[in-house]
Amino acid sequence: MAWLPADFVHPTRVPLDGEHHLRPIRESDVDIDYPAVMGSRERLWSLYGEAWGWPPATMTREQDRVDLARHEREQNDHESFNYALFDADETELLGCVYIDPAEDALISWWVVDGKVGTDLERALDAFVPEWIAEAWPFTSPRYGI
Repeated sequence: MAWLPADFVHPTRVPLDGEHHLRPIRESDVDIDYPAVMGSRERLWSLYGEAWGWPPATMTREQDRVDLARHEREQNDHESFNYALFDADETELLGCVYIDPAEDALISWWVVDGKVGTDLERALDAFVPEWIAEAWPFTSPRYGI
């Protein structure tokens, strides 16, 4: 059984507040994704390292580009989703939301180190569960990794 209905259309742009939004990450986002990930690498490793082996300390820009291309393909095929958190002009990537198959779905997210403890992180923390409940066809998603 597929984890999403065949006719499900995933959101392509999701407003968070007047200054930030989510959209599916693309391979072409590497120039702003790479510094966001590597600038927060130690904390991200503490969250995802054991489960995903990510992000490795030696990750190169090219390895990140390949990873983003995989995410883009998986989204197009509805296998999993990686939504990036952007500023209004998409000049800065500030975090990500992951939606992965599990018994129903596994949802996790992060913000860059510079946004930890800020209103933006609090807004994302409050928003994600509401968004998942309203826009996605899951019945019992799990949150965290």
